[in-house]
Amino acid sequence: MCRNIHTLHNFEPATTDDEVHAAALQFVRKVSGSTKPSKANAEAFDRAVAEIAHVTRHLLDDLVTAAPPKNREEEAAKARERAARRYATQATAQIA
Repeated sequence: MCRNIHTLHNFEPATTDDEVHAAALQFVRKVSGSTKPSKANAEAFDRAVAEIAHVTRHLLDDLVTAAPPKNREEEAAKARERAARRYATQATAQIA
């Protein structure tokens, strides 16, 4: 999975349309292999982003869970901690 695409479900406050669009954009970039489409492909690229964002919003609105909503700041702190451990391990391995 693309590291730039994050879990969007079950957060408080709820996921914004901008976050959904950003995830859709990252997905289309990954699938197409292009961060910026050519003029010939721009319409198809933009349409794909819009359609994926639309479907993703419906998915998020329809999902149900008994779990309490996650806190964005706490989840971001956990991600930073995991990254620090991962990169510290990689740096140590490169030195050895």
